[in-house]
Amino acid sequence: MELSSPFLPKDLPWLEIAIAIVGVLLTYLVAKSTIFRANDEASVNFSVPLPEQCKAGWSGRILEDPSIKIPRSSAIQCYNPATGQLLGQVNPATPDGIDRAVARAADAQREWATTTFGQRRKVLRTILKFILDNQEDIATVACLDSGKTKVDAMLGEILVTVEKLKWTIQHGEKALRPERRPANFLMMYKHNEVRWEPLGVLAACVSWNYPFHNALSPIISTLFTGSAILVKSSEQTAFSANYFTSIARNALSACGHSRNLVQSLVCWPQTANHLTSHPGISHITFIGSRPVAHIVCASAAKALIPVCVELGGKDPAIILDSVSDSDLEHKVVPILMKGIFTSSGQNCIGIERIIACPRSYDRLIPLLENQIRSLRQGASIPPPPQPQEPIHNNKSNENIDIGAMISPTSFPTLTSLIQSALSQGATLHAGTGKQHIHPSHPHGHYFSPTFLSAITPSMPIATTELFAPIALLLRATSPSNAIEIANSTPYALGASVFGDASSDRKNIDMCVKEVKAGMVSVNDFGAYYAVGLPFGGRGGSGYGRFGGREGLRGICNLKSVCRDRGWAEWMGVGTKIPGVLDYVGGREVPQGRKVAFLRGMMELGYGEGVGRRLRGLWQMGRSA
Repeated sequence: MELSSPFLPKDLPWLEIAIAIVGVLLTYLVAKSTIFRANDEASVNFSVPLPEQCKAGWSGRILEDPSIKIPRSSAIQCYNPATGQLLGQVNPATPDGIDRAVARAADAQREWATTTFGQRRKVLRTILKFILDNQEDIATVACLDSGKTKVDAMLGEILVTVEKLKWTIQHGEKALRPERRPANFLMMYKHNEVRWEPLGVLAACVSWNYPFHNALSPIISTLFTGSAILVKSSEQTAFSANYFTSIARNALSACGHSRNLVQSLVCWPQTANHLTSHPGISHITFIGSRPVAHIVCASAAKALIPVCVELGGKDPAIILDSVSDSDLEHKVVPILMKGIFTSSGQNCIGIERIIACPRSYDRLIPLLENQIRSLRQGASIPPPPQPQEPIHNNKSNENIDIGAMISPTSFPTLTSLIQSALSQGATLHAGTGKQHIHPSHPHGHYFSPTFLSAITPSMPIATTELFAPIALLLRATSPSNAIEIANSTPYALGASVFGDASSDRKNIDMCVKEVKAGMVSVNDFGAYYAVGLPFGGRGGSGYGRFGGREGLRGICNLKSVCRDRGWAEWMGVGTKIPGVLDYVGGREVPQGRKVAFLRGMMELGYGEGVGRRLRGLWQMGRSA
């Protein structure tokens, strides 16, 4: 191509120059669009008043007999399970209050459903910034209400929440964009797609073991899908519920949206049925125990409300003999300790059973025994009054490894299960297997970190979810026997497999494939929860998934859309009932001829091979 002009030199590469100019302009426009979009979605600063109980200098009264119930009162009593300190009282929601909350959320959701993904990302970015700026304050609130340590709160509350926010911000829109689906031969003129649209008002009934993350996680997903949510927190952690949900509510307000999109309530079990069968609720996420799940699902069935059920488990960690001595001591055992004792074992995906092949079994006993005996229990509470000191400068009174349990309700059962195992041949290596009376916090709820070996699958302790700081070691004769033991409980939530990835890939892959679980980590514990994968189990561990693409889509209305393609509309091609099948025009056509026409149509559309399809076309022509 030549560009000629009396005003332009002929020896310059004008085509290349033109292409370069266009490239620069396109780059500028893309950069400008990206910058504008980033500015439109930038986070906004806002604040949430920190509870007085979390500030330096506060000192709560120690309850003699800590309990969430108050004699002759319907109020919920809040206290620190690690110390017995009174935190305050919360008035439980009533059926009328639930009705009003659902109505407020529904009213706000109608406008929210019309927002763009960019507007929703802006809200999530605003929440993310607040959490990162206030990590230790949030961790302190969680520690006071649940009795866990600051380290457990930072990992189990903050880390997984900011990861979910970041994943949703980066990948949420892609997961919810309409998705093209293939057509078949007979319907080649159709454009098929699946859409994920807002459901309306959702409910999340969440457990007490992670009061911050369990509340924020469903809020993040629900808001991004364009729905509103009512979060029912556990009465065991009623103190923190309003503060944690206020983070999302205030972020919405700061971004110019209605705070009523997020409703928070706490109620007694007898009132929860009104929520779980409410006709204004479109979906329920339930995190809790199996007995309560039966009640929730039966209640939801009255209004045909779908439920995603996450019920905890009896997660196994399979240790293959290919693990080297060095890796076992320095990598595997520290991971096992975290998997067992995080949040004092009150973790739905906590390691409840270590299933070790013969060589690993013998090596594990002294390593675990030494570490478990050295564990220090205590409370992550503010130090004595230090006026004017910011909360983030506070340090724990104690150097502690694990915190308290939420209540002493399970202690008699745990002790009974341990005694039963010992009577059947188990060996106690560490701990007392009983409640621990802490010398500094005698009114706190502590259970002695306990280690038992020689556990067999037939023992009740091997099939009962403990939710406690108890390590169980079971011997397997081979990798296949380890899988058999792992699958010997009704639960199937998470699992871990440890082995040498270079020399023992076959056995590792066999364990991953054959272990009954919804999630598996290889040479790790719970890693699937920190990378945006779907979370959930099967069998006694529930059904449905939250997290990842599947979790987002699971709380949407899945809508299938089928329309004529553009070229078909232009050419006038579309569905037309053949005369032979028309109710009016084909009224006089014999049934046999109609059936022959349809048989030919089936052959044309679905026959194997060209010849069969052509015969089908010929039969259609004869019968038309």
